[in-house]
Formats: sequence, C-alpha cells, structure tokens
Amino acid sequence: MLQAQLTIDPAFRVAPVRRRTFGTFVEHLGRCVYTGIYEPGHPTADENGFRGDVLALTRELGVSTVRYPGGNFVSGYRWEDGIGPRANRPRRLDLAWHSTETNEVGVDEFMRWTRLAGVEPMMAVNLGTRGVQEALDLLEYCNIRSGTALSDLRIANGTKDPHDVRMWCLGNEMDGPWQIGHKTAREYGRIAAETARAMRMIDPNLELVACGSSGSSMPTFGSWEATVLEETYDVVDHISCHAYYEEKDGDLGGFLACSTDMEHFIASVAATADHVGARLRSRKRIGISFDEWNVWYLSRFQSAEPPTDWPVAPPLLEDHYHLADAVALGGLLITLLRNSDRVLAASLAQLVNVIAPIMTEPGGRVWKQTTFHPFAQASRYASGDVLRVEPVSPMYDTAEFGEVPVLHAVATHDEDDETTTLFAVNRSTEEPVTLEIDARALGRDVVITSADTLTDPDVYARNTADAPDRVAPRANPDHRSDPLRVVLPPVSWNVIRLTPPPRP
Repeated sequence: MLQAQLTIDPAFRVAPVRRRTFGTFVEHLGRCVYTGIYEPGHPTADENGFRGDVLALTRELGVSTVRYPGGNFVSGYRWEDGIGPRANRPRRLDLAWHSTETNEVGVDEFMRWTRLAGVEPMMAVNLGTRGVQEALDLLEYCNIRSGTALSDLRIANGTKDPHDVRMWCLGNEMDGPWQIGHKTAREYGRIAAETARAMRMIDPNLELVACGSSGSSMPTFGSWEATVLEETYDVVDHISCHAYYEEKDGDLGGFLACSTDMEHFIASVAATADHVGARLRSRKRIGISFDEWNVWYLSRFQSAEPPTDWPVAPPLLEDHYHLADAVALGGLLITLLRNSDRVLAASLAQLVNVIAPIMTEPGGRVWKQTTFHPFAQASRYASGDVLRVEPVSPMYDTAEFGEVPVLHAVATHDEDDETTTLFAVNRSTEEPVTLEIDARALGRDVVITSADTLTDPDVYARNTADAPDRVAPRANPDHRSDPLRVVLPPVSWNVIRLTPPPRP
C-alpha cells in the first residue's frame, strides 16, 4: 500500500474561501435552458415555467453564482429579443450552436430564476456583433431603479426592482476564430476598455471581467493577456481563464492529473497580469475569473456530424460522466481552492444537461451525475480560510505532465466552529494510499469526525435515471484518530472532517 503524509497548520493560510469559487454557467445551448431550468408543463414546473426538481438540485449543489447567457451564444445575442410579452418575441438563428432561439427565456426570466435558486447573477455582454451602446442599454435596463426609458421599460415588463447585477463579463472568448466577431487582442482590448469606461460612468462599483485566452493551448496565449491588459488594466477587475479536460488515448493516469495543467495556467496568467501591472506602475492586482472549466469530451463534439437544419434546443454536449471524470473534477476543484489568493471567481460549465452535473429527461426525471458530488461537498464544507498543504506523496509518470504526485489535496479551516476539512484525491489507478495527517498545530487533540469517499470498483461507472445513486459518496470506515490516519481507495475523491473533542 502507498504511504503519504501531510501537515495541516492554520498558519499556512492562502486566502479566505471565496464563495464565488462555486459558480456555474447557464448558456442558451442545447437543453441547458429549455427542458433544463425551464419547462412549462413539467410536473414540477412552477407558475414561471421553471422546473422545481432542477431548482432543488441547484440549491443542493451549493451554487453561488451563475454566468449567463453565454458563452459563444452571447456574441450574436440581442438581449432586447428576450423581454416583453412572449408572443411578441422574435425567433432567431443562433449561429454559435446552429439552433433556433425562441427567446422564451430572457433577462427578466433568468433573474427571476436566480432569485428562486438563491444565486448571484453574472451577466455577459455581446462584444462580438454589438458594442458599447448595447452594453450600456442592458446595464440601464438591469440596474437603474426608474426614471429612464429602459428602466421604466423593465418596470412595464413586470419587474419593479432593479436586478442589481454586480459582475459583468466583457464578451466571451474573443481570441477564438470560432467566435462571432472574433478580434485581435488589440482590437478586443480597445472595445473592452471603451465598454468598461462607459459602464463605470453609470456605476463605478461594478466588477468587470476582461476576456483572457479561451485555453492555454491557444497560439496567442500569454501575448493575448498581455495586450488586452495593456488596454484594460485600470478599468477591469479580473481576467478570465477557460479550460476543459478529457481522457485521451486511454491515459487514465494522465487524465486524473489534469489539474497540473490548470495550476500552470493560473500561475502563467497571474505572472502575465503582474508583469503588465509592473510596467504600468500600478499598485492594482488583477484577479482571475475561471469562468469556464469542466471535464468535456470535446473530441466527440468536434467529430460529430453538424446539423442540417436549425432545431430548437437540440441535445448537444450531453456528456454522461463516470467516476474517473468526477475524481478529475475534484482535483480541479482542489486546484481552484489552492489558488484562492488569485482565483476570485469560477464557473463550472454548465449547470444542466450540457456537460453538466444535473441531467433531465424532457417531461420526466432528473438525476445527479457523478460530478455533482465533489462540487456539492466542496461548496458545503469549504469554509473559513483555505490552508495550503504540501503532501509528501509517491510520484508517478504521465505522458502529458511528466512526474506528478499520487495525492492532491487542500484544506480549509473555520475558526468559528473549529472545524477543519481536508479535500483529497488519490490519483493512483491501482493502489490505495494510507494518509497520515499531522494536525498538532490545530491545538487540542482533533479527531476525524467523518470521512466520505467517492469511489467505485469500476472507474467508468455512471449514474443514470434508472440508477441515480450508482456512484455517490459513502462513509469511509477505514480511518482512525490516534494517530490521524485514513486509507484513500484508488481513483477516489475524499472529504475528511476534523474537529476537537467537546469542551468540558
């Protein structure tokens, strides 16, 4: 059996746990909106047409923010199409996903859904086919209380109070040739800066996100961030990162180590941003919004036959996740938490049906994918401060990332309730790991109060509507508290909770 050790010390503080780390993403893509969050006539639908079963699982997932309405979709979107009486809303061609958009759901419906779900909206503006004026119009419609043409139009459309959206994305993946209105870094940087300055004339306290690279493999990666930030540094708060991962050529061990790439991605973007800040003699520090990340079998999508017509809400990107996908996703979550000093927000793409932790049947059932569980547990249990842990771990070789540790971990510590939570992934495809935990710095003799493990003898086991709990967290009995020790099965996501004994 493999052996590993780590030390938990509250002095090893990284940053506070960022609630926005647990954001997700709703795009007008496939069945994410229609038969996802919205399906009038469904047995659980409310008077707004929102599926109650999806709302319940969104709350259980622990979502903090939701990015909307895209994604590639936003670069051709006219937000005005989705307001007012539904009978008057136009049907449009969605060029991004070769679909027909009915506009049954628009900004007001989405904002109503966020209030029901208890999440913060994060809006994206179209800087592909549109620009400064349209972004200002949307901001006025959403955030001005009353007394202007567009704020009064919102009121006339049935929403008296402003939506008060605080976080805004200035376009989406504008470095990508697939993007409608694709621009060079200088072109995008200029329009993003102009849009940001104008939006701040309405509200100087907005949080604005500039588009970074749509992936670290892009040929312009690094130079794109530098050029965009040269134009926008003083007027934006964050720059975005997007990353998707999949198992390649049967290399399971390499796939389970994909968070190594995310770690390097974050460090590279942070270094580039700091370099630009130094050149500009700025004391400001740009944050990172990792507002698209997930396991996505992109190769399957790229090899699929394109549609010949323009369907409404066709099933697209409906990956069905297995245990190994969930463990890889857990490793990515650990990396986001480990970098909470710089990653100030993140969005799992997406929420429902489209590469999502929640799946639905039109008119029928809903269930949790395997990837639901690491996200829900991290959102539920991560509180207080993120603590850096540096495991002493066996290493193994991967084709893509070289030598990587078998154990990947992070801890959080909440002084208020004296609870420490360790999140750990065993990347070994064959062997369990006996993990010894040195927690003396926590003070009184802490004990393991719970240890939950997500694992399965079949690393490719999936959940389905008929077997929704095939893969789910289970109590791990193989632990002890004197000394602190827990056995982590191969290919597993683990949550270990430590607390001091009750005070006399």
